[in-house]
Amino acid sequence: MTEQRLRQGLDAMASQGQSVTFWLRDDDAVEPTPALDRLLGLAQSYHVPLTLAVIPQHTGAALVQCLENQPDLSVAVHGWSHQNHAPATQKKQELGAHRAASVVLAELQAGFDRLKNLHGSRFLPMLVPPWNRIDSALIAPLSSLGFESLSVFGREKQPSPLPLLNTHVDVMDWRGTGGGRNADGLFAEIADWLDRDPPGISPIKALGILTHHLVHDEAVWAFLARLFQLTANHPACRWASARSILSQVD
Repeated sequence: MTEQRLRQGLDAMASQGQSVTFWLRDDDAVEPTPALDRLLGLAQSYHVPLTLAVIPQHTGAALVQCLENQPDLSVAVHGWSHQNHAPATQKKQELGAHRAASVVLAELQAGFDRLKNLHGSRFLPMLVPPWNRIDSALIAPLSSLGFESLSVFGREKQPSPLPLLNTHVDVMDWRGTGGGRNADGLFAEIADWLDRDPPGISPIKALGILTHHLVHDEAVWAFLARLFQLTANHPACRWASARSILSQVD
């Protein structure tokens, strides 16, 4: 079983005094839902810090109240409206070159200000582009808006105008069933990342797990529970908040 392969790999790391840091990012939060409650409860039960990428235009006080009793949760900026501005012949993108940069940056400034005002100390000045895509010309100006980091999907590409903290394993089968991916495949992918990017050598600061609570099926929930059970108390694993990981980035 691939879960056993991951366990054996982690056991080997522990025996060598090595460890891996994981972080959890969930996209598209707007308002309280039963699915969000389920994610919050699962993460809290295993003491897994969570970063919610929130869509600024569509959120408000209800989400603030929902998150009041979450001790280790951060809110990041998920674009502005999560609206696609790319033509049908291209991949979906809100933060592309399809509109004037001044328009896009003004929306991001509005999103930054809105979430900072709503969430206060929970607010993390991180941009999470919708669909994990952003035009490269927009990245450098982000710091002038107050953003201190960027998170997309895949291996971090250096150098970058902003510190990068990416996600690397997506639990959803977007191109297939639209539901959760096979658990064995997910465990294998995590093990592959650890094999390719051994701790202390890789530029990857933490292995990011990406979820989308609004579209989870039972396969996703079951996988997350198994992953947390395996890693939460393993001596070679540490689940850390995005804020703490970024504070250690050079």
